[in-house]
Amino acid sequence: MKEMKKVEKKFQDCPVSHALGIIGGKWSLLIIKEIGLEKRRFGELKRLIPEISEKMLIQELKSLVNFGILNRKAFKDIPPKVEYSLTKRGESVLPIIAQIKAFGTEIMTKNINKEM
Repeated sequence: MKEMKKVEKKFQDCPVSHALGIIGGKWSLLIIKEIGLEKRRFGELKRLIPEISEKMLIQELKSLVNFGILNRKAFKDIPPKVEYSLTKRGESVLPIIAQIKAFGTEIMTKNINKEM
């Protein structure tokens, strides 16, 4: 049991593990990418990421708001309207997403060339 606590403490002190705990979920980076520098409503995000369930999208949005990655602005309109946008901290993730995209594009290109 002590060894488990040592392992947990080790990862807790690791900046990479800490960051992945915030943005490392299956949907987090896709949500951040789709919001980008724009304001997005829930329905827009659902259309942009059709593979995500409504329940999971709600959970991920709440989590990203709680971690300070997203702003959530609720309007008192009828029907209710909520917009999500990136905070400064959230905007700092965009260059990371750009690097991941470049990496993915390179790997995809190499895999296509191997198949030919």
